[in-house]
This record gives sequence, C-alpha cells and structure tokens, in this order.
Amino acid sequence: MCGICGFTGAHDRRLLQRMADAIVHRGPDDAGYWEGEGISLAMRRLSIVDLDGGQQPVFNEDGTIAVVFNGEIYNHPELREELQKKGHRFRTHHSDTEVLVHAYEEYGDDFLHKLNGMFAIALWDGRRRRLFLARDRMGIKPLYFSFAQGNLAFASEIKSLLPHPAVRRTPNFGALYHYFSFKNIPAPWSAYEGIEQLGPGERLIFAGTTLDRSFWWRFQMAEKASLSEEEAAPHIRDLLEDSVRLRMRADVPFGAYLSGGVDSSSVVALMSRLGAHNVKTFALVYEDDFKNKTADREYAKLVSDIYGTEHYEHVLTWNEVAKSLPDVLNAFDEPFSGVTSTFFLTALIARHVKVALSGDGADELFGSYLSHRLAQPLHNFAALSGRLDRLTAAERAFLAPYGDKLEYLRDIWRRGTETQRRASLYLWTDEAKATLLSDKMLALAKGQSTGELIHGLYDEAGTSDPLNRALFCDVKTLLPDQVLAFVDRLSMAHSVEVRPPFLDYRLVEFAASLPGGMKIKNGRNKHVLKEAVKDLLPANVIDRPKEGFVLPIDAWLLDKMRNLVETVLGEERLQSHGLLRVEAVKTILREHYSGAANHGSRIWNLMMFQLWWDRQFAH
Repeated sequence: MCGICGFTGAHDRRLLQRMADAIVHRGPDDAGYWEGEGISLAMRRLSIVDLDGGQQPVFNEDGTIAVVFNGEIYNHPELREELQKKGHRFRTHHSDTEVLVHAYEEYGDDFLHKLNGMFAIALWDGRRRRLFLARDRMGIKPLYFSFAQGNLAFASEIKSLLPHPAVRRTPNFGALYHYFSFKNIPAPWSAYEGIEQLGPGERLIFAGTTLDRSFWWRFQMAEKASLSEEEAAPHIRDLLEDSVRLRMRADVPFGAYLSGGVDSSSVVALMSRLGAHNVKTFALVYEDDFKNKTADREYAKLVSDIYGTEHYEHVLTWNEVAKSLPDVLNAFDEPFSGVTSTFFLTALIARHVKVALSGDGADELFGSYLSHRLAQPLHNFAALSGRLDRLTAAERAFLAPYGDKLEYLRDIWRRGTETQRRASLYLWTDEAKATLLSDKMLALAKGQSTGELIHGLYDEAGTSDPLNRALFCDVKTLLPDQVLAFVDRLSMAHSVEVRPPFLDYRLVEFAASLPGGMKIKNGRNKHVLKEAVKDLLPANVIDRPKEGFVLPIDAWLLDKMRNLVETVLGEERLQSHGLLRVEAVKTILREHYSGAANHGSRIWNLMMFQLWWDRQFAH
C-alpha cells in the first residue's frame, strides 16, 4: 500500500522508519524520507504518474516547502502550464506532486480549490514553520492523525501511527458503539483513543503547539428549481465523460471494474468511446449459484462484448473469504463489516494493471439504496395514511414503487420521525444495542447515540427534499466511511489505484443541484443518470434491478462458514472482553440457524468485531 506518514517534535530516523514500514505495500514502489526543522516526512509510493521523476518528498525551488501526498491530481498538466506562465520552474517532467508545492506558493491555502483529484496532502512550509494537512473533497483518500504531548503524528493508515511512543493502543468505545449500527467507524473518530481522521474536504494546520481544523470544501444540497430534466441529463453526460477522460491519464496500464450494472458499465462504455484500446475489465463471480449473481456475470459479459474489452473473472469461494479475514482486517486496522468483495477482485486486477476505474459514488449521488427508495414514498404516505383503504390508482402511483406494499410502508412509517425511521434501517438501533451491548460497554460508550448522530446530519442537510436529505446523509457518512474506505483499503492492499469518475467534484456539485424527483422518478432509480447514458448501453442493462457488489455472506454463514462463526462467537471469546451480552449473541445465532430470522449481516458484524478485537487486544 502506498501512503504518507510523518511527525513533528523530537524524533529519530528509526521511529520514522518504523512508521513508514507500517504502511504495508506489495509491488513496485518508491520510498522517500526527509527530516529537517523539527518535521519528518516519509512516503511509500505506488508509481502511476512520472514513474522516474515523481519521487517524494518534493520541494519548491529554494527548498523551503516540502510535500508528500497520497493520490492523484488529474488536472496537473493544466495547472503546470498555468503556473509556468506565472514564472514557476519545474524540475520534473510531469509529476503531479510537484504541481502542489508551486500551487501552494502561488495561491496559498486556497490552492486546494484548484485541484481536481483524490488526495491526502502533507505540506511543510519552512518559512512560516507550519504543517498543512488536507484531505480531498469526497474523502477518497484517508488521513489519520494523533496530537499528543505537543507533537502531531499523521499517516494514511492507523497502523503507521501505532508505533509512535505517544500513541496508545487504547479502544475508543464511543466510536465502537457506532460500529454496530454503521458497520464501520464514522469520521472523525477511529477505533483508537487519541487517533482521529480528517473528514472529507477538511484541512488541519499545525503551527507552534496549536491545531487549527476547518473545512475548505463542504458538500451541500442546493436544488435549482428552474433546471429541467432535458437540460440536466446531457450536462451529466458531459461532466461524466470529461471525468472519465481525466481519470484515464496514467503512465501505466489501466482497466475497469465491471459488475454489469449501469454505473460501472457506463464508465467502461465511455472509456471505449474516448479512445481507450483493449480495455481490460474485471468481474467477480462465485463458485456457488446464488439468486441474481448469475445475472451479474451475464450482464458484465454482455457489456464486455459490446465494447470489445479484454474481460477477466475471479471465481470466489467461501473458503477464500474465510482464509482472507486476517488480511482484510489488516487492511482496515479497525472493525469493518461492510463489503469486502474488492479485496478478491483486486488481487486479479493487480496481475494485469495498476489503475482501475470504478462506478463508485453513483448510488449515493442519484439514489438507489432502500433508504433512498423509501424517502419520497414515506413522505407522501403521511398525507394518505388516513385513507389507505380507498386509494385511487393515481395515489398508489404517488407511492411508487411501494403502491402495492402499503402494509410495508405503514410498518416503517410507524417507527417515528423521519430520522427515527432512517435509524431503524441501520444494522442495530440504539434500542437494539441496549440489549446487545453489555452494561460495561454502554458505560464506556459514555452516552453516545447513533440516532442523535443521524438526526444531526439531517439537520445539516439544508433541504426539505426527502430524497436529497437521505442522499446527504449517505454522502456524509456511508460514502466516505464505508464505500470509499473499503475501495481504497482493499485495493491498495494489492497496490492497485482505483479512480471513481462519478466523484469528480463538478459532477458531485451538479448532482446536488438537482431535485430528488429527477433522481428517483416514478420508482425508477437513478432516473436522470440513466437518461444521460441511455445511448451507451442496452435497455436491459440500463434498467436491470440493483444488486450491489456484495458477498453472498448470508448463505455461506448458514452452511459452509457455520463452524467458523460458532468458534469466533463462542462464549469464552466473548467473555474475554465482556463488551457483548453473551445470551443476546446466542439468541441471534439460534434464530439464524433455526430459520426463525435472517441475521446474516448482524452475525458478520459481530464476527468482524470479535476478530479485530482478538487481533489487537487479546494478548
């Protein structure tokens, strides 16, 4: 894995080496170290742009500014030309890293607004004696830090901070409390006391002994009522096409994920139309037959045939998943029970290319998940709830796609307010966690409430549009903390860089300007996006049901992985920490294996927590 690390204050090269070596990497890389003026920087680099001249750290002409960064600046050629016209001299041929020091010299802290890319940046300004850290707008690249004893340590990964003597390996129980709802640790927390992460679009300035944190960019919903669907769709197409064009810039071979869904298929189609030859595409399939997973394979092959891609498949087995769990946990450093499919497919990708484009982000921008599909129908349901026995056909259409599932809507609607209903869709509500977590764990969590966290996000949304409120919540939490986290951690574990064209900030900001009724229309998910790309793909690909890039874990837990489950969640191992109620876990397993309920996602959540705890604290 490539990444950055560094620290301020008293230090020695051996500590810097230990921190840098903690950034796991497989495959070719460059390593760079620099010490001076009370600051130490290190970099493990996955070489994608300017392979020979892009070693880090990179300096300005007089050596007063040094930078290391993880990621890619897609518009670096245009920025280089702009800066050269202003008199800046470059020593490299086309390094995107060197653009950063000169852009900072020219534009100061506002240089971040000039960047189109994904990045975690650490910049030392020797003249002002300050360290400048920044994370990209959407949180594609991670950046953790720890501030203790007047010193600041930072890194792309938690494992790189743990060797520092001022960092304690102590659980953050408040953050872990939210894991059981979200399946991940939400920013700005980490699973460890004293280690935090910068949020998407956040920067940190360390000067003297003080930290100054602020957001240099914020995601905001800003609907424009005057915009029509006929105007919006072609603009989305133009923005997506230009985003794909920029993300095809590389000095190494590149390919693309291809699940057979509209998002990844649109990216592959545009890559081909933009002149990419012999595009390599990659799909995940399974040794067992699962409902709808055969369709994934068929649709991916269909798109591959249309655009003449060089298509590869990885056939995944349950045994491979079980054996990979230590490596997956090592990639995260935290408990994580979201999607891990990327780990297995990227192992295949790494044998062919070093860069892969993906369809990530489209769901969160244009609407696809259950919470998105329910948002407008539940809002409309409130006005019709008193006359459900005599709804007209038009009124049932008003509730699409749930016009024929009124009892289902009624059940969710009765769960309370808008945010209470949303909270009920997560893995465990606060009320459910009160029966799952021990009194010890609840006390250590110090009054944390996932429901209040969600309520705060909805308050922050700044819009009354039901769908856009739901999307805002996911762009702020699910997207950076889970989706982009698993994509980055599990791909970089194999030294593959993933580039998501849908998360170009121009496309993100435009999507945020559209009303929810354009995104999910008459029950059709991602409607305006599908209109934008409908000429690229067959109709059966455009409108196929959403399946998602997920493992068939429920089926495997019921059968082939049962022994592993019962071992990991055995009473002795649960009692080793006393954070979960043993009887509650036993009930979950009994109900699942008797067929009384499907607790697959909850069991996976508990397993990944227990395995992480054993790895980090059971010594």
